[in-house]
Amino acid sequence: MDNKVILLVEDNPRDEALTLRALKKSAIVNDVIVAHDGVEALDYFFGTGKFAGEPQVMPQLVLLDLKLPKVDGLQVLRKIRENEATSRLPVVVFTSSSEEEDMIKSYDLGANSYVRKPVESEQFAEATKQLGLYWLLLNEPAPNE
Repeated sequence: MDNKVILLVEDNPRDEALTLRALKKSAIVNDVIVAHDGVEALDYFFGTGKFAGEPQVMPQLVLLDLKLPKVDGLQVLRKIRENEATSRLPVVVFTSSSEEEDMIKSYDLGANSYVRKPVESEQFAEATKQLGLYWLLLNEPAPNE
């Protein structure tokens, strides 16, 4: 799993901490970049804002919350899929939203998976572990062109 980056797009400090702890506890040693809102996420993908001038390492996995400040997760997903350089990145919507409309829109915009965050810490950790193991170890990513 060396040199594979996970981009966690999460504005809730509790969920960020739980996710990072669960990944570490699962022996997933990938670097995790955290974007705290949709603008930061887009800046990371497209080398703008605080990421201007930095070499871009495309993530192996994007864990994307939907309810984000500035630019919401659905808009981030739309921009990812519209750009040729990011269009095939594995994006897992990892959200507390139980609104069916959010799930439908996520899949319509090209989400690879939609996972509701469990409320209980232990279940949250297990869900995060399973996501990491599947998307980083088992999934065969689309080749870069």
